[in-house]
Amino acid sequence: MEEKRIGVYICWCGSNIAKMIDVGRIAKETQKFSNVVMARDYKYMCSDPGQETLISDIKKYKLNRIVVAACSPRLHEPTFRKALEQAGMNPYLFQMANIREQDSWVHIDREYATLKALSLIKAAVSRVYHHKPLEKRSVEVNPATLIIGGGISGISAALEIANAGKQVYLVEKSDALGGITARLDLSFPFLESVRQMLKPKIQQVQAHKLIDVFLNPTFEDITGYVGNFKSKIRQNGPEKELLFGNIIVATGLQAFNPEVIPEYGYGKLPDVITSLEMEEMLMRGNVITSNGKEPENIAIIHCVGSRNSKYHPYCSRTCCSTALKYANQLRSMLPDSNIYELYADMRTFGKGCEEFYSDSSRRKILFLMFDQEEGLPNISKAPQNDSSEMIINMHEKLSGEEIEIPADMVILMTAMEAQNDAKDIARLTGISLCSNDFYIEKHPKLDPVATTTDGVYIVGTCQSPKDIVESIAQAKAAAARVLASIAVVNMEVEVTTAHVNEDVCCGCQTCIMVCPYTAIHFDEEKKVSVVNEALCKGCGTCGSTCPTGAIESRHFTDIQILSQIEGLLKSEKESI
Repeated sequence: MEEKRIGVYICWCGSNIAKMIDVGRIAKETQKFSNVVMARDYKYMCSDPGQETLISDIKKYKLNRIVVAACSPRLHEPTFRKALEQAGMNPYLFQMANIREQDSWVHIDREYATLKALSLIKAAVSRVYHHKPLEKRSVEVNPATLIIGGGISGISAALEIANAGKQVYLVEKSDALGGITARLDLSFPFLESVRQMLKPKIQQVQAHKLIDVFLNPTFEDITGYVGNFKSKIRQNGPEKELLFGNIIVATGLQAFNPEVIPEYGYGKLPDVITSLEMEEMLMRGNVITSNGKEPENIAIIHCVGSRNSKYHPYCSRTCCSTALKYANQLRSMLPDSNIYELYADMRTFGKGCEEFYSDSSRRKILFLMFDQEEGLPNISKAPQNDSSEMIINMHEKLSGEEIEIPADMVILMTAMEAQNDAKDIARLTGISLCSNDFYIEKHPKLDPVATTTDGVYIVGTCQSPKDIVESIAQAKAAAARVLASIAVVNMEVEVTTAHVNEDVCCGCQTCIMVCPYTAIHFDEEKKVSVVNEALCKGCGTCGSTCPTGAIESRHFTDIQILSQIEGLLKSEKESI
């Protein structure tokens, strides 16, 4: 039996760890643990010199197991696994102990934090003793890509991939490309024509030999795994099977229906309109009320359905800048009109947008502030002899006064919300939804366009409210990820997957019902469950529910987990 020779490395992380944990003491105590050949502390283990030290020690001391006590393994586990490979070791003969997020950052008692760090390292040493080498696996990647959604995000991603010489299948549920962007007149903050920007892109997509466009199609389930997906689609004719290696979801959003807000009277008062209805007027080139007259008093109400606990708690991000855009367009079209901006908070982030706000405030536009939770502005029909069609009553927050605002037209800046079929698309593609039914990215900072399902990416407003610039940026980022996966031909897939002991499996199929990745199927001939390891993400859900214990996850075996727990529970005086 191979002698276990364990090396332990305690990272200072500058002062992040060393300020609260006595790293020198920890290194000395750890040296006493069974099977620990050497232990040392180092200021930055993730640095190039830190990794070079690790590689050198593996060769010098003939180490065959490594523990690094540092930050979250989510951040640097891949870094240290790569270092092990460079030293000729299997990367899975490694374990991290998180003594930063789980220890130094959450304690103020240095002695207690030091003892806790020692326990966490004991747990890691106990676990790594039972680690086994795992071999990397890869799958061949089909170079075609499926893009669901033909708005600005889907179009941008399609052109990036197709222009790189790869096949794209672009699926749009409506009968035209462009999405909600096609319904916009000008963009903010520079008031440029959206149509002039969008129309050439649509024409390029329609003319591209490597982009197959499917409008208003019938879609079947998507099956397979990263690199090897397939689906069947029907559009005005026979059914067609599509084979593709990656999926980009770009299904966009929809506008909130303000009829549910009684204070605004939408649907009852004819001259209370939504922002998209305002866009239609601007695209026609005339702004008139329901009686055919130009409005003398125009009110623009922000945050309609956004930032309100009754409707949507989140900010829809583009409403404030869009409202300023309308105010500027209306000031130019109707120079003698009175324009009122009723806002809860003015949020004009982005390049040029704060300057846009500043410039707008100098164009005789009156800004009035209300509180979302303490009473929305109330719109009612004006008395018969009044000079305006409507009256808006509100508590103006800055002055503290109750005021009346005359209005012939009211524009509601409606919230961005997830599509009605968001859950259907999530089920189809194997991705997750947040509490607001937007799709969840793999990591909001480190991996903002990927999802936890390999080969599936999310871009644009289906991920969260955002403007055109951000949507296009995400689309190009996802396209780059797709092209990178195609370029390597064979893509590495998860190896810490579940596997079934067929001698123990009772065929109850509980694992199939609970698997979130549909990675398990039932073998009717053998009467046992079988894991598709290319689909499996090693989440462990199946193993935790298996009544006979027939399923176990590689790298998370019972003996590995139990030994980690035992190591954690030993006192600082006990040997492991």
